Amino acid sequence: MLIAAASGRALAASARRAGYVPLVADGFGDQDTLAAAASHVRVDFGRPIDGDRLITALQTLANSRDCAGIVCGSGFEDRPDLLTNIGGRWPLLGNSAETITRIKDPLGFAATCRAANIPHPETSLVPPTDAAGWLAKRIGGAGGWHIRPADKEEKGDKEIYFQRRVKGEPISVLLLCNASSVLVLGFSAQWTAPTARHPYRYGGAVRPAPLADAVKQAMTAAVERLNSVMPLVGLNSADFVLDGDAFQLLEINPRPGATFDLFEPEGSSLFALHLDACLGTLPTRAPSYQTAMAGAIVYAKRDIVAPALDWPEWMADRPVAGSRIKVEQPLCSVSARGATTLEAKQLVEQRKAMVHTLLAAGVS
Repeated sequence: MLIAAASGRALAASARRAGYVPLVADGFGDQDTLAAAASHVRVDFGRPIDGDRLITALQTLANSRDCAGIVCGSGFEDRPDLLTNIGGRWPLLGNSAETITRIKDPLGFAATCRAANIPHPETSLVPPTDAAGWLAKRIGGAGGWHIRPADKEEKGDKEIYFQRRVKGEPISVLLLCNASSVLVLGFSAQWTAPTARHPYRYGGAVRPAPLADAVKQAMTAAVERLNSVMPLVGLNSADFVLDGDAFQLLEINPRPGATFDLFEPEGSSLFALHLDACLGTLPTRAPSYQTAMAGAIVYAKRDIVAPALDWPEWMADRPVAGSRIKVEQPLCSVSARGATTLEAKQLVEQRKAMVHTLLAAGVS
């Protein structure tokens, strides 16, 4: 199975658990990915992706192999043309380029939400006269890196749209879809890891989000209405902002995303569920999870060369020794389980600090 994503580690590990042989093209090539992949090629997933190089890498991986298809993770939301090219060579197991184009069209998505009676922030392609209370976002952006206050955005960028800022807590809903139906796998609460240049950079998430049953039911109904007019397949996530019991849907991420690890079932595989859903089959019920779980990204505090260390088992995306990691770029990810969401989140924050301590000792 071919896998292409900015980070392919979680998909590759889950594919292994499902009995597939993962062939991975991603932007990191960390220790975990290399261990899970039968073959790997590192490709720069920065903006813009070098489409020709990625296709060449995938052809190299697929050479003399009978590939069942390809699963694409993050990195393609602003390159539907590249997905079309990929889908013409291998079976694309996920949303089509046409679906992603519709989902990521700011005005079209806003109109779809209105038609489906789903609360959604005011959206415009034209800079607001008064930028206070507005955000500038990049069409097809991911991970929060592209979001900034509207008054900080240079005018005239045709890849930018504007959305009114809404008050509340970010909640993500993991969805498994087969075009006609939606199964909610769970709800997670998210947080940011802001910097001066990137105030909305993704920080981490914890499941389950502490939500009232009525809120869960209302969010579920909203994504079901959306799917009825904009059918999705496989794993997707819906990003909401919740203020009390009132919510607004910000966007749909039409591919396996950042909370993948949190919802990987014990003794099973999200990758397998994704493939089955793409082929039309949903399980009768969502997997159950016995404990709360949090996951977070650890970002480099300065330019570093990764040392050779015996990293702890709760750390993933371990950098290969000698890798150069620039300040504010992802260094690794950490996870933690707990009896409650608060306990899991507190422990994951402690483990983030422990990584920096280990790193400081290793490069001293």
